[in-house]
Amino acid sequence: QVQLVESGGGLVQAGDSLRLSCAASGRTFAGYAMGWFRQAPGRDREFVAAIRLAGGNTNYADSVKGRFTISRDNAKNTVYMVYLQMNILKPEDTAVYYCAASSKLPYSVYLPKEDREYKYWGQGTQVTVSS
Repeated sequence: QVQLVESGGGLVQAGDSLRLSCAASGRTFAGYAMGWFRQAPGRDREFVAAIRLAGGNTNYADSVKGRFTISRDNAKNTVYMVYLQMNILKPEDTAVYYCAASSKLPYSVYLPKEDREYKYWGQGTQVTVSS
């Protein structure tokens, strides 16, 4: 059974930092791309960042470049960990953040940015940034 479980969300003030974690298990994700998306109330879900588990290449939305960093750990006991370090948080970063896994073009450098390209999703973790 595939599971993606996010953690690390919370309520912070503008300018603070948070680190989100995603634990992916239930299959071999080695060739996958892992992404972070977010959805604010009344808005569509949007791409935040993505990383290739095999090569480690990354991609970011313009709105978070220079502030957010996506990273991953090598799999341990078939659990793959992906992180999103969020610095200099702004009120407009307030959203539910989702971790997702894409099997599109495995072991390539392609990093999907559309949510329809991702097969597995976590339940989300709330991030609230107060001004």
